[in-house]
Amino acid sequence: MLSFTNLAALFFLVLALFLFYRYPSFSPMAEGSPKSIYDFTVKDIQGNEVPLSNYRGKVLLIVNVASKCGLTDSNYKELNILYEKYKDQGFEILAFPCNQFLWQEPGTNEEIQQTVCTRFKAEFPVFEKIDVNGDNTAPLYKFLKSEKGGFLGNAVKWNFTKFLVDKEGKVVERYAPKTPPLQFEKDIQNLLGVA
Repeated sequence: MLSFTNLAALFFLVLALFLFYRYPSFSPMAEGSPKSIYDFTVKDIQGNEVPLSNYRGKVLLIVNVASKCGLTDSNYKELNILYEKYKDQGFEILAFPCNQFLWQEPGTNEEIQQTVCTRFKAEFPVFEKIDVNGDNTAPLYKFLKSEKGGFLGNAVKWNFTKFLVDKEGKVVERYAPKTPPLQFEKDIQNLLGVA
């Protein structure tokens, strides 16, 4: 004869199977899970909320930037080249300053904006300074890292880690900090559908 514990286990198994087949998308964990980057709202460098759904239909390159890194000059130079070349074809670069790697982005949001616009001549959108690792990781970066893990773990290893996002808001590639932006121009062209 079945014991009470076995009957309870059998009941929950049958209930789980019923819910799975009756409601295939039912999942308590997936209920609020983001499906794309369009499910996030971030703050721009002035502190204004920006729904990333504003970028729906565009190819995006999301980059954690820093002003005082050895990779700064070359990355900004190549990012500017890509932006100028493809911004009118549905390409956008979203820059997120981060001070977590040897304190190489120490300024306030106002100082960062001034530096990015004057010294690096960047015209692409720059957002509020965030954390990309640790307890205070920005929700967008938690999502990016979960979608495209890195070599030896998901953590962002350094400034100028780059995430390429397609027109549907899906993360399709992750590039290491030392990968020059022009090296993956072909990937951007493919997502944009240009030669």
